[in-house]
Amino acid sequence: MKALVYHGPGQKAWEDVPDAAIQDPTDVVVRVDTTTICGTDLHILHGDVAAVTDGRILGHEAVGTVTEVGEAVKGFAVGDRVLVPAITKCGRCEYCQRGMPSHCQTVGGIGWIFGHLIDGTQAESVRVPYADTSLYAVPGNVTNEQAIFLADSLPTGYEVGVLAGQVRPGDTVAVVGAGAVGLSAILTTGLWGASKVIAIDTNKFRLDKALEFGATDAIEAGASAAADVIALTDGLGVDVSIEAVGYPETLLTAASLVRPGGTIANIGVHGTPVELPMQNMWIQNVTLTMGLVDTVSIPTLLTMVASGRIPAEKMGTHTFTFDQMDDAYDVFKNAASNSALKVVITPA
Repeated sequence: MKALVYHGPGQKAWEDVPDAAIQDPTDVVVRVDTTTICGTDLHILHGDVAAVTDGRILGHEAVGTVTEVGEAVKGFAVGDRVLVPAITKCGRCEYCQRGMPSHCQTVGGIGWIFGHLIDGTQAESVRVPYADTSLYAVPGNVTNEQAIFLADSLPTGYEVGVLAGQVRPGDTVAVVGAGAVGLSAILTTGLWGASKVIAIDTNKFRLDKALEFGATDAIEAGASAAADVIALTDGLGVDVSIEAVGYPETLLTAASLVRPGGTIANIGVHGTPVELPMQNMWIQNVTLTMGLVDTVSIPTLLTMVASGRIPAEKMGTHTFTFDQMDDAYDVFKNAASNSALKVVITPA
């Protein structure tokens, strides 16, 4: 089969590899019908994730069809259409039992294993461990193009942003960074009744998309952004400030927007240290949250997509085929200049 293989920082190739195959009784093999690219894939290609070694197949998101089933698998059969999420869980270890499969001990202490610790989903087929507790059946009225964004982006924005930030009815919310994950947070704030959602970004296309996704206000990032947000919230600041970029300056911006008693929900993946002004923040009774997605919200989000409540398909702006994988990466890597959010990649 063909797959996108990592060969060290800056090096990848769509090449022939051995077919995905059952290794353990709890495995299934899934033919990949739709996949996408995540910002984490770009971090890997930058050499930021040391655990990813030469020869690893990239990718951790897929929608596909089960083609082979291990003898211990009871919940899925050949021919089933399934969502392969970013997080794999055994369902039995301490962290899985606590609802934190992002730290599943059985699969290596981290639930994110595809394209990281084992071969991933940017391939014609993928082996899925612990299929019964990790896969999700895709409802018939949900398209592959809708379901693919439930593998990572939408759950991340919802769980690490909206839920961790404790958005409640009537709250004011700021989202710093209107890329795919920030937009996912914006798209799902409405589920908890936020009264005002303010998007902040440097890119006009993304700000326009934020308004389309449910933001009430859009502010261009810059020297006056904090003052503009404060003015929109009667001089108080927001109840919940969501950081969805991963840079020191964007976390500092998010921290500057929250009112006393509010919450800063950090979604962004930070590659460098951030110095927060704790001497000013401690007295404000502010809560700071952060974390890796658990994807436990997928059943809820699937229901909301199936009902039409969440238009997940809006996340996809560009479509490519497997043999255009390099083009897909180029567009996604330069998302701002290409007016791109997420790419949809299919066999043909």
